[in-house]
Amino acid sequence: MSFIPAGVLERIHQRAARHDQENSFPFDDLQDLRECGYLTAFVPAEFGGAGLTLAEICQAQTDLAKAAPGTALGINMHHIIVGLGRHLHRHGESGGETILRAAAAGDLFGFGISEPGNDLVLFGSITRAEPQTNGDYRLYGRKIFTSLAPAWTKLATFGCDSSDPEDVRNVFGLLQRDSGGINIVDDWDTMGMRATQSNSTELNGAVVKAEHVLAKVTPGPSAHPVVFGIFAYFEILLAATYRGLGQRALELAAETVKSRHSVRRDAPYATDPDIRWRIASAAIAMDAVDAPIELAAQDIENGVDRGVKWMPQLSALKHRTCEAAKYAVEEAVRASGGSSYYNSKELSRLYRDVLAGLFQPSDAESVHGAWASLLLGPLP
Repeated sequence: MSFIPAGVLERIHQRAARHDQENSFPFDDLQDLRECGYLTAFVPAEFGGAGLTLAEICQAQTDLAKAAPGTALGINMHHIIVGLGRHLHRHGESGGETILRAAAAGDLFGFGISEPGNDLVLFGSITRAEPQTNGDYRLYGRKIFTSLAPAWTKLATFGCDSSDPEDVRNVFGLLQRDSGGINIVDDWDTMGMRATQSNSTELNGAVVKAEHVLAKVTPGPSAHPVVFGIFAYFEILLAATYRGLGQRALELAAETVKSRHSVRRDAPYATDPDIRWRIASAAIAMDAVDAPIELAAQDIENGVDRGVKWMPQLSALKHRTCEAAKYAVEEAVRASGGSSYYNSKELSRLYRDVLAGLFQPSDAESVHGAWASLLLGPLP
């Protein structure tokens, strides 16, 4: 049973096509989710939230993605930062409490990590972080794919402090929306996942207050709680969201072929062996992602250390799930016939939405590179 009430999911589902068509942000969805307590659902009870586990949030994200993938993907970014707060708090990092208390008080977190042309992603920033004498930092750079751009109140982001060439650091912190030096560019006109409104964000001296600095980390892959926390919650929750998209495609395919009639065979397409094989093949692919998502969520909750395999395994989890969802949507489209090519059909929207998974970290090249390095050693 999902944390999000069925009535809320139904209303969100009914609005999804409109937000996609209008390329608009779902403020109405956000309000419904806030009112049912979903934005604080992942906050531990000791901080005033519902205290859901990661596995429970994963299931809720899957349910939300079945209703509206764009809304789910946007809200996903908020939960990633709340998850980071949980992870930091568990490891004794003061930034964890900062995040959790802010979330409990009603803040909505955006995710400002990706940068144009920067394939280091979380491991190195091309945004400049200039230290101030009072411990603050001013950030100068451009972030892309900043989901929830019209609505976030705090942005989790980072930049590089190279003021000391002998001690270069990635500085992770939180930006307040109304603090100045932030320009949100209205440039989100994409093929799919349009409701996320993941506009680019220009940082022109935006201030990260000293009390909102989460960590200063040496660039590169790291087991530091802020790096691993972002990485782990991002990959797991992204997988859970695309799982919902793939599951919804299967539902639509099953409904369609039961009502679609073959003139040649004078029978429903649901009895066609080739169509049945297609849908079954998609279902098999989607079935294979459930256990890995649940196990990864449980292991993160329980603090299980998988050693050097953890990050590659998390990358592979996201990669496999997104590929399975893409396969499921493609097979659903093939099974459902030419009507699914029309924009008015939900499957058409899902087909566009699922392609976003190709570009979100970790992409296929990064996943394979990480596993090659693990098994064969780094390139010379």
